[in-house]
Amino acid sequence: MNLLGLLFESLVIRDLRVFAHSLDGQVMHYRDNYGLEVDAVVQLADGRWGAFEIKLGAGLVDEGAEALLRFRMAIDTRKSGEPAVLGVIAGTGFGYVRPDGVVVIPVGSLAP
Repeated sequence: MNLLGLLFESLVIRDLRVFAHSLDGQVMHYRDNYGLEVDAVVQLADGRWGAFEIKLGAGLVDEGAEALLRFRMAIDTRKSGEPAVLGVIAGTGFGYVRPDGVVVIPVGSLAP
């Protein structure tokens, strides 16, 4: 199952790069020296950006959301600005906004 998760993450990153490129943006990975990691940070040319965790199973959405909220607390938004979105891209399920503000996005609904 771990291998499928890694393959799914690679495919989603590819899709994000294609979509970001069409919007004059770029996709990056974030990891700091404290072990905090975010699968994808998408930044557009106008300065807007969002952070995404990629989870194959819907049961891992909570884990992804917690990581994004830790990331949000750790960064200096005075330098980077507020994120336009914090999202968990999931392999299955429905799209919705969680009470903590993290957006759950089914992979089938990704588009530029």
